[in-house]
Amino acid sequence: MTSSAPRGLQGAYLVGERASHDQLRARLLDVASQLLVTIGPESLSMRRIATEAGCSTTVIYTMFGSKEGLAEALYLEGFERFRRRLEAVPSRKDALEHLIALGPAYREAALEEPGYYALMFERAIPGFAPSERARTLARAALNIVDRVIADCISAGYIVPTQPRKIADAVWAAAQGAIGLERAGHLRDTSVYETVTYAVISRYLIVDRPPC
Repeated sequence: MTSSAPRGLQGAYLVGERASHDQLRARLLDVASQLLVTIGPESLSMRRIATEAGCSTTVIYTMFGSKEGLAEALYLEGFERFRRRLEAVPSRKDALEHLIALGPAYREAALEEPGYYALMFERAIPGFAPSERARTLARAALNIVDRVIADCISAGYIVPTQPRKIADAVWAAAQGAIGLERAGHLRDTSVYETVTYAVISRYLIVDRPPC
C-alpha cells in the first residue's frame, strides 16, 4: 500500500520523526547518565528515568528493550562522545603533532563526562557487562588514534609496527593517569601528558619533545 502523501512531504515527515526520536533518545541517555553520577546505579530504574525525562516507561522499553539494553546504549554513547571529541581535534600537517594533540582531548572527554566514563571504565552499574559486539564498537570509536599513528609511521616518526599495538599502549597509560586523577591521587595535570608522551617516545625513531 502506498501513501497518498507526496514523496517530498512524506520524506520530510520521516526526517522530522527521526530527528525527534534521536533527540528523545539523547535526552534519556543524558538523564540516565546524570542519575548515575548524582545518585548512583540504584537510581537507574525505568520509572525514575521516565519521570526525570518527562516521558512514559513504555517509550524507554520501546527504545532500549530492558535495563540491560539501556546500560549498553549508555556504554556505546560514551564511546561515541569520545570519538566526536577526538575527531574534532583539528588536523595538523605534522602527524606527530596531531597525535600529541589527541591526548588533551581524550582527557577532557573523560573528566567532563563522568557518568559515561564511570560506566565505560569503572563498572559503575553492578552486574552489567557489555556484549562482545559493544566492546568491538567501543574500540572502533577510538580508531582515529590508530589512523594518526599510521600517519606517524608513514612520516618516519614511529617504528613500523601495528598501529593498534601502540594505540592500546597509549590508551592504557592515559587510563591509568585519568583513573588516579579522578580518584584524587594526582593533582598535577602534567602527569597525564608525561606518561602518555613517554609511551609514544618508546616507539619513536628519533625522539622529539612534545609540541
